[in-house]
Amino acid sequence: MALETTVIQDKLTGQFGDKVSDFIQIKDMFTFEVASDSLSEVMGFLKNDPLLRFNFLTDVCGVHYPDNEVDRQFATVYHMHNWYDNVRIRFKCYLNGENPEVASATEHFLSANWQERETYDFFGIIFKGHPQLKRILNMDEMVSFPMRKEFPMEDGGRTDKDDRFFGRTPDNSTVK
Repeated sequence: MALETTVIQDKLTGQFGDKVSDFIQIKDMFTFEVASDSLSEVMGFLKNDPLLRFNFLTDVCGVHYPDNEVDRQFATVYHMHNWYDNVRIRFKCYLNGENPEVASATEHFLSANWQERETYDFFGIIFKGHPQLKRILNMDEMVSFPMRKEFPMEDGGRTDKDDRFFGRTPDNSTVK
């Protein structure tokens, strides 16, 4: 018998109550939200429960939502895979924009180490309990986090690029 999304939802809500919410099926991925202060407990439960067995952490990444209220300006997104039943899930933890921090997943999955370092490097999200949280791709001297949406996508001072060649005019209308 395949692991059904209703079973996953029932087990999580039975164990954690309102710390898990917003369950939805998006295409072939069962998705939900986890309260950031419960991340470690929920992840451990998903991994160690004999029925759920989400034994593989596929991905950890960050998202910046600068227009959200301050308590939901950042998020960490986790993808897990149950190899036994071939079921994948995705869940998100929203974080405070002034102090974006969440527990490290390295306690449960060693593979989270580099993924969390990359998320820290680009978004500035602090993973509490991480064994070596430092930049992984950018220079240690950087004081900014380049994937935050507060930074422009392009350098406005570039002289080697003419917007007309990219279908844009100075007033942002398309060229005819």
